[in-house]
Amino acid sequence: MRDDDRPEDTGIRASRGDGVLTLIIDRPELRNALTDEVLAALVLATTEADADTSIRCIVIQGSDTVFASGADIRVLLARTPGQMYCGERTHMWSQLRAVRTPMVAAVSGLCLGGGTELAMMCDLIVASSTARFGLPETQLGLIPGSGGTQLLPRAIGKAKAMDMILTGRLLDASEADRYGLVSRVVDPESWRQVAADLAAAIAARSAVAQRLTKVAVKAAFESGFSAGLETERAAFGMAAASADSREGLQAFVDKRTPEWKHE
Repeated sequence: MRDDDRPEDTGIRASRGDGVLTLIIDRPELRNALTDEVLAALVLATTEADADTSIRCIVIQGSDTVFASGADIRVLLARTPGQMYCGERTHMWSQLRAVRTPMVAAVSGLCLGGGTELAMMCDLIVASSTARFGLPETQLGLIPGSGGTQLLPRAIGKAKAMDMILTGRLLDASEADRYGLVSRVVDPESWRQVAADLAAAIAARSAVAQRLTKVAVKAAFESGFSAGLETERAAFGMAAASADSREGLQAFVDKRTPEWKHE
């Protein structure tokens, strides 16, 4: 996806600079619903970023009033149970979970259903104090279907997750911060800038080390302790063997700023 290039039906605007790719969900008429077109555009952009070492962090954001909501309900009504279980949307969500480049969700306003699941797939969440998170699918006779039942308990614990999912309760930004769902809560005027600054700080470091960090930390939630340690050791060995590691260590000794090659 080219900078500031959004075919009219994708619902995504993209821009890049200083190692950061910013993806803006822009479907106000659908409350930034995660339609098939929006998901496909997110998958395409993040897949391209993973293959491009000039992109070292991805920011996903919505508008001041809504980050993202779930699927278009009218489209869901036309889907068969088989399509919902293993259709193209399921594959696209899997691709988003597999992104190797560090991702920052910048959330302001409502973040509902698939929007909350998308935010939780990111590595950090910067939330405006206006943000409200929810997984209200049981109101529709459904359950979260894009990782919410697994990601939310890991983030805030079983009791709070069950409260949110079974009752549809929305979590405000201060609660989300207190329970560990978000990384930072900031003023409504500064959420975009804080997310951009955070992404720039991530992008300023070695892409090799940052991606390997993501692999190791994810292992803490997806495997047992011993297996996680083995993943960490392997990732550490790969980092230590990189050109960036040699450069980083030498720069420290020389008391200068490293010149990363991201390899």
